[in-house]
Amino acid sequence: MAEFGIAAPSVKVTGGKLPTATGKALSVVALRKTYGDVVAVDEASMEIAAGEFVTFLGASGSGKTTTLMMLAGFCEPDSGTITVGDRDVTKLAPQKRNLGFVFQQYLLFPHMTVSENVAFPLTLRGVPKDEIRRRVGETLEIAGLSGFGGRRPRELSGGQQQRVALCRALVYRPPVILMDEPLGALDKKLRDQLQVEIKAIQQELGLTVIYVTHDQEEALVMSDRIAVMRNGLIEQFDTPRELFERPRTPFVADFLGAANFLPGRVEQHTDEHTLVRLDQNGSLLTARRHDLATGAAVKAAVQPGRLRACAPGDGFCAGTVEIATYVGTIVRAGVRIDGGEAPLLRLEIPAGRGPVAAERVGVTVDPGDVNLFPTEQGG
Repeated sequence: MAEFGIAAPSVKVTGGKLPTATGKALSVVALRKTYGDVVAVDEASMEIAAGEFVTFLGASGSGKTTTLMMLAGFCEPDSGTITVGDRDVTKLAPQKRNLGFVFQQYLLFPHMTVSENVAFPLTLRGVPKDEIRRRVGETLEIAGLSGFGGRRPRELSGGQQQRVALCRALVYRPPVILMDEPLGALDKKLRDQLQVEIKAIQQELGLTVIYVTHDQEEALVMSDRIAVMRNGLIEQFDTPRELFERPRTPFVADFLGAANFLPGRVEQHTDEHTLVRLDQNGSLLTARRHDLATGAAVKAAVQPGRLRACAPGDGFCAGTVEIATYVGTIVRAGVRIDGGEAPLLRLEIPAGRGPVAAERVGVTVDPGDVNLFPTEQGG
């Protein structure tokens, strides 16, 4: 496999024999961890299905890594339970949980070959040598590393070393694999490639994966569901599409897509829509139907990529382009809306159709792309 290709590895092994899928369900109930007066994780609960790829997403200090460390057994919870399959592992030492772990640092033994590094967990478990050779060979082939077994870690690229670390976690078929920002040290092109490869292996083998990242795009690309965390709390646990298109809080809307927030009041409802009178310029913004009282103060949240430029008189507002930045496939524009000094309205428009600085434009959006939040809901 080309080191800098974009295709995912073909998940096949010698003789057409595919390793048995080992993913199990994982249940977390009211998990809590404090450090003195600081609540690192606050009553976190979630049910993760066998074979599901779940990501803990949040900024530094949100509690995502602490939660992962409690699952691994490296950090003891103050309260709550962790169940893998039908086995309560809350009080078990890490080595007795039989979970795989992949760190951001590769942590490969420099004096061992690739095959010896991958074999290490099996050697510790006393697996017979013939079985070790078979499993190591199968696992290296899964990851596209069949010809690398005799090399030392220093002879590998960063991406190859991370694949070896993944193989070491896969080789003993753990019921759950935990990954703590495993791609954080890699450049973007290689990171994008390995996202595809890891997801392909996970799907083919039916693995249960719990993944930690602070990268929103990475979470959206790889996950079946995402737990967005903030100040030790799970703000929303949902599919990538639901999180992006139907966020339940202003924080989720902003964290997933840097949303524009437009304050206003609910003017009226129709069968399908809610009309909001914007505070800034008094114009009407049409949103999908929300269950909010007429007259309620709200914030309308719209992702930059869902806004479109149009003729000045055709949108829900008009303004002047103050910034237009070309970033490859899109133009990022900042529009100063008429009628006030509110923050610039941010748009992401396909390149070739983007406005230029100082141009007068209207701004429009489909009602289904507008989410409304009561003002008192906060950020």
